Amino acid sequence: MTDTPKGNVTNRKKGEEMMINETIELKQGIKIHKIETNKFKTNLLAIFLSVPLNRQTVTKNALLAAVLRRGTNNMPTQENISKNLEEMYGAGFDCGIEKNGDNQTIKFYLESINDEFLPQKEELLKNSFDILFDIAFNPLIENGKFKEEYIQGEKENLKQIIEGKIDNKGSYAMERCIEEMYKNKAYGLYKYGYIEDLEKITSEELYNYYIEVIKTCKIDIFVSGMLPKNVIEIVKENENIKKLQERKVKLNEEQKDIPTQEKIIEESMEVTQGKLVLGLDVTSNLENISYITMCYNTILGGGANSKMFQNVREKASLAYTVGSNYLKRKQNIIIRAGIEIENYEKALQIIEEQLEDMKNGNFTDEDIQNAKNLIIATIENIPEEQDTEISYYFGQELANTNITTEEYKEKIENVTKEQIVEVAKSVKMNTIYFLKN
Repeated sequence: MTDTPKGNVTNRKKGEEMMINETIELKQGIKIHKIETNKFKTNLLAIFLSVPLNRQTVTKNALLAAVLRRGTNNMPTQENISKNLEEMYGAGFDCGIEKNGDNQTIKFYLESINDEFLPQKEELLKNSFDILFDIAFNPLIENGKFKEEYIQGEKENLKQIIEGKIDNKGSYAMERCIEEMYKNKAYGLYKYGYIEDLEKITSEELYNYYIEVIKTCKIDIFVSGMLPKNVIEIVKENENIKKLQERKVKLNEEQKDIPTQEKIIEESMEVTQGKLVLGLDVTSNLENISYITMCYNTILGGGANSKMFQNVREKASLAYTVGSNYLKRKQNIIIRAGIEIENYEKALQIIEEQLEDMKNGNFTDEDIQNAKNLIIATIENIPEEQDTEISYYFGQELANTNITTEEYKEKIENVTKEQIVEVAKSVKMNTIYFLKN
């Protein structure tokens, strides 16, 4: 183990507010990220276990996230875990699964009151780490496998989640568009997996897979709050952390597959409103491409002042909802519109006109400034919530970058109209997906 800081240390002062970010490699492949801030009365702890995303393991990871929260060797039931949290002044715990580009992350969170605000001296931060590490690294094992009751219960819960994705037609349509864009590719996989794979997983197989994950996954530990000087020692002295081995992390590198011809996918279902989703590729190699594309996307469909909202919804009255999202990791823009089914052709035409307008520079300096203001307001809100701030710096870690929020704002401010037009000219239609009756 080493206390050598990796990457930059960031200090920021604003009035009486303080924030210091520091990343330390505990062992090879295992890092702790400190976010020292006096803005909150709570400490937020997080553990992220990141693994490559593939069809063979996507369902196992989703099931694993659900099973681990059920109990540990020291706290064998959820009731035991809840009781311990309640005794810690009502600390909160959550865990889940996320797709980060071509990789998948199992996430654990625990929020507890900062020791500074307790009525008497306690070691609440240490206890919080102990519980969180216990859940992630010391699961309940019976006869060399996970508890059968927990496996069966969580398989049923996960099955309902997978089957239920069709209930929200807007989200379903977006998932289907991405699935078609990245067919037979990692990013096209559904983060909760597949029922046909779920049914085959046994408790013994899942436990053996868990052992493999813990030995090889990228481990990032985050702690945010008013932190004591010995916070690193608290982590290093935990028995579960001591057992972890060094590892050479092998995550998927981001893969991009741009087809030579756009795909049109139509799907029929019992719906009252059509769902039109367009998947676009941003093919430009400009420096700072992500910041330029953020501005492009915001002008195109990122808010009530956007071209998409004003022209498709307000002027033409063709959409109940319309907007666009930028998928930074994959350099894609996803346009979504809820429309009357008979308005498909007209809505598609007006959307394509907006894309052409962007290529031709038919937007104003005011449009650009409004977009920048909207993005900067979002950036300024990052430190206002501990989980948002942790997510931001975890994204920086995965991207192997170290951009502070101040630098982030500066990069947005420096985007020019010429750069936005260059990005607009590089945008190519990948997939048109339409969910209709």
